[in-house]
Amino acid sequence: LLSFSAVIFSIGLVGLMIRRNVLVVLMCIELMLNAVNLTFVVFSRQLHDMGGQMAVFFIITVAAAESAVGLGLVISMFRTLRTVDTEQLRMLRE
Repeated sequence: LLSFSAVIFSIGLVGLMIRRNVLVVLMCIELMLNAVNLTFVVFSRQLHDMGGQMAVFFIITVAAAESAVGLGLVISMFRTLRTVDTEQLRMLRE
Protein backbone atom coordinates (compact mmCIF):
# COMPACT_ATOMS: atom_id res chain seq x y z
CA LEU A 1 0.00 0.00 0.00
CA LEU A 2 2.91 2.36 0.55
CA SER A 3 4.02 1.99 -3.05
CA PHE A 4 0.45 2.71 -4.18
CA SER A 5 0.48 5.83 -2.01
CA ALA A 6 3.79 6.91 -3.54
CA VAL A 7 2.38 6.46 -7.05
CA ILE A 8 -0.70 8.51 -6.20
CA PHE A 9 1.45 11.25 -4.66
CA SER A 10 3.73 11.26 -7.72
CA ILE A 11 0.77 11.58 -10.08
CA GLY A 12 -0.50 14.52 -8.04
CA LEU A 13 2.94 16.17 -8.00
CA VAL A 14 3.42 15.77 -11.75
CA GLY A 15 -0.07 17.13 -12.37
CA LEU A 16 0.66 20.08 -10.10
CA MET A 17 3.83 20.91 -12.02
CA ILE A 18 2.52 20.38 -15.55
CA ARG A 19 -1.11 21.45 -15.66
CA ARG A 20 -2.18 25.05 -16.22
CA ASN A 21 -5.85 24.82 -15.28
CA VAL A 22 -6.46 25.97 -11.70
CA LEU A 23 -9.21 23.38 -11.13
CA VAL A 24 -6.89 20.56 -12.17
CA VAL A 25 -4.15 21.96 -9.92
CA LEU A 26 -6.57 21.94 -6.97
CA MET A 27 -7.53 18.35 -7.75
CA CYS A 28 -3.85 17.39 -7.86
CA ILE A 29 -3.33 18.94 -4.42
CA GLU A 30 -6.28 16.92 -3.13
CA LEU A 31 -4.76 13.80 -4.67
CA MET A 32 -1.49 14.47 -2.88
CA LEU A 33 -3.27 15.02 0.45
CA ASN A 34 -5.15 11.74 0.02
CA ALA A 35 -1.86 9.93 -0.68
CA VAL A 36 -0.47 11.32 2.56
CA ASN A 37 -3.64 10.20 4.36
CA LEU A 38 -3.20 6.69 3.01
CA THR A 39 0.41 6.66 4.20
CA PHE A 40 -0.62 7.79 7.68
CA VAL A 41 -3.26 5.07 7.90
CA VAL A 42 -0.83 2.37 6.74
CA PHE A 43 1.83 3.36 9.27
CA SER A 44 -0.79 3.72 11.99
CA ARG A 45 -2.02 0.21 11.32
CA GLN A 46 1.49 -1.28 11.17
CA LEU A 47 2.60 0.40 14.39
CA HIS A 48 -0.73 -0.19 16.21
CA ASP A 49 -0.94 3.50 17.05
CA MET A 50 -4.03 5.67 16.57
CA GLY A 51 -2.01 8.87 16.15
CA GLY A 52 -1.81 8.51 12.38
CA GLN A 53 -5.53 8.03 12.05
CA MET A 54 -6.14 11.09 14.20
CA ALA A 55 -3.86 13.11 11.92
CA VAL A 56 -5.94 11.96 8.95
CA PHE A 57 -9.03 13.61 10.41
CA PHE A 58 -7.17 16.91 10.68
CA ILE A 59 -5.82 16.60 7.14
CA ILE A 60 -9.32 15.91 5.82
CA THR A 61 -10.53 19.07 7.59
CA VAL A 62 -7.72 21.12 6.06
CA ALA A 63 -8.45 19.61 2.63
CA ALA A 64 -12.12 20.56 2.91
CA ALA A 65 -11.22 24.13 3.85
CA GLU A 66 -8.69 24.27 1.01
CA SER A 67 -11.33 23.09 -1.44
CA ALA A 68 -13.84 25.70 -0.30
CA VAL A 69 -11.35 28.58 -0.40
CA GLY A 70 -9.82 27.38 -3.66
CA LEU A 71 -13.19 27.08 -5.36
CA GLY A 72 -14.09 30.59 -4.20
CA LEU A 73 -10.85 31.92 -5.67
CA VAL A 74 -11.44 30.07 -8.94
CA ILE A 75 -14.96 31.52 -9.23
CA SER A 76 -13.63 35.03 -8.51
CA MET A 77 -10.85 34.56 -11.05
CA PHE A 78 -13.26 33.32 -13.70
CA ARG A 79 -15.59 36.27 -13.14
CA THR A 80 -12.70 38.70 -13.52
CA LEU A 81 -10.65 37.14 -16.32
CA ARG A 82 -13.10 34.72 -17.98
CA THR A 83 -10.48 31.97 -17.77
CA VAL A 84 -9.01 29.59 -15.20
CA ASP A 85 -5.52 29.42 -16.72
CA THR A 86 -2.66 29.82 -14.25
CA GLU A 87 -0.72 32.00 -16.70
CA GLN A 88 -3.43 34.64 -16.35
CA LEU A 89 -2.79 34.80 -12.60
CA ARG A 90 0.61 36.34 -13.31
CA MET A 91 -1.16 39.15 -15.12
CA LEU A 92 -2.96 40.08 -11.90
CA ARG A 93 0.37 40.84 -10.18
CA GLU A 94 1.22 43.66 -12.55
